[in-house]
Formats: sequence, structure tokens, C-alpha cells
Amino acid sequence: MWPNTFLTLLLGLALVTASAALVTPRQTEGAPWLVIDSDFPDPSFVQAPDGSWYAFGTNGNDRRVQVAVSQDFRTWDLLDIEALPQLAPWETAIDHWAPDVILRPDGRYVMYYSGEAQSRVGHHCVGVAVSEDTDPRGPYIPNPEPLSCRLPQGGSIDPSGFLDADGSRYVVFKVDGNSIGNGGDCNNGIAPLVPTPILLQEVSAIDGFTPIGDAVEILDRSTEDNDGPLVEAPNLILVGATYFLFYSTHCFTDELYDVRYATATSIRGPYVKSDERLLQTGDFGLTSPGGGTVCGCGDRMLFHGFCQEGVRCTYAANLQIDEQAGSVGFV
Repeated sequence: MWPNTFLTLLLGLALVTASAALVTPRQTEGAPWLVIDSDFPDPSFVQAPDGSWYAFGTNGNDRRVQVAVSQDFRTWDLLDIEALPQLAPWETAIDHWAPDVILRPDGRYVMYYSGEAQSRVGHHCVGVAVSEDTDPRGPYIPNPEPLSCRLPQGGSIDPSGFLDADGSRYVVFKVDGNSIGNGGDCNNGIAPLVPTPILLQEVSAIDGFTPIGDAVEILDRSTEDNDGPLVEAPNLILVGATYFLFYSTHCFTDELYDVRYATATSIRGPYVKSDERLLQTGDFGLTSPGGGTVCGCGDRMLFHGFCQEGVRCTYAANLQIDEQAGSVGFV
């Protein structure tokens, strides 16, 4: 994910032909529907014990971390609150991207997020914040140290939590290699292209953030798979005995931005990329859909797409996953 300052500059090039044709997705059976008609990129969500759903989005609407709520997953309300009112000592006050929230065994919530590093402005670390109490809306208090930085490789962004069937907890995230690329498409379109791997980090199942061992690479961009300059926005779920890793490819300002998935029978892979894109520009009238988060139950998702020039609204969809075929579809 890239800051809004870059977005304004890049949209003129990447969405010249698309900006005049941005439309609301067609409301047909199985189609995604608009749920937050406002700038709410990179949506993730968690369900509270009372059954309500809470979504969290990249900075926008004068908030570092935005929050929305739904009782039925169909209609959503954007809340007038700041989920991350405090900053950790390592981060700046801008560009908080792609928050993801998980429920801990003690009833508190843990938020993983991307924050800009003071030590290398323009590059990011994965931070962790814990809810002050058992309210999923926060406020979230940041840990003094980040979970991952990897600044020499470009930084760490787009974290997403995952609880495995055996009770082990993980965080998947992207190494932001394109932030140190050689220019061109999303700063990584000119050879030599820099790796943008997705890593898997085991963490303590008790606190949700203490690393266990080293992170391992589970996916990266490739020319053969037409991933463009990067892969990003990972989200991992388990259906039966199959792991489904959802992710986006290409630059988020590009019409080629999409949602794809790969499958594996072991959490550490190897992950095999599907030949089919789950969502791409033109599907259901969408433009540049991406940043998809799928429920661990496997039957619903949130994602963003351009709803007007420079604005990424949030959409919801109902899914059906066939574990045996390793396929994902809309219902």
C-alpha cells in the first residue's frame, strides 16, 4: 500500500481511462455490494463475542485507523472514533496502513498495522497495539517495539493474523521491496526488480505478538504468473485441510490490481497459485479491486475498489470455497 500523496500523483497516469467509468457494482445474485461509501481502503474485520462485526481500514477520514461496525455483515456504519490515538516511539504520525485485528484468549484484541518508521521515513514497520479493554473499537495502545521492520529490504507492511487448527498463531505480511525499487510501475517496474515476498511469522498464542522463531517466505511475485511489480495484502485462512492464501498483485492504482489466491496443504507451503483471479477490474463493474480479507469461516469477505477518482470504498461479498477443488467463487 502507498501513501495518499503518491496516490494523487499516480492516479492521473494509472486511471486516466478508468476514472470516467467508475460505477457501483451491479446488484446481481452473487455480486459484491458497496458497504462503506467513503475512503476506507484495505479493510479487515473481526467478529465480537456478541456476534457484531468490526471492520478496520487504512488511514482516511482524518483517522489513523478507521473503524466500522455491522450487525449482519450486509450494512455497515462508519464510526466517528480513532482506534489508534497514541503512537509508538518508533513511528511517525502519518501513513498507517492495512490494520488487522484478532481476538485474544483473554478477551482483549490485538491490532497489527503498518506504520512509517522514524528511522527511515517513507518506509514502514509492522506495529502491534493491544486494546485497552475488551472493546473491539479500542482504543488500542501500541507496543513500544514493532513486530517486523526489515528496512534494508524495503520495510514490512500489510500484516494479517491467523489462528491455526492446532492453536498456533501466525502473522503474514509483505516485505515492501518495491519501496526501494528502481522506478516505474509502483516503483518496481524497472529492472532489476526487487523481491516483494510474503512472509509467515509464528507468534505467541497467548499475547499474539511475541515472535517464535524466524519468519519464512511463503510467496513472491513472478513474471510467469503475471504478478506485475509486486504481491501484497496477504490474508490466510484454513478450510478443512487446505490453506488458502489470498493476496493482491500489480500496483493498487492500476486497473490490473486484483485479488488472487494460492493453496497449500502445509502452512509453510509450498503454495500453488490459482490460474483464476478471484476479482479483477470489470468484474461486477469494479475498478481495481484489492486488499481482500476473507473470514476464517470462509464464507464472506471485504475488499476495496475505486468508487470515484482517488477514493477506495469498501465492498462485501459472500463466498463459497471448495476445498477439494481448491476453488473460490461468489454466491
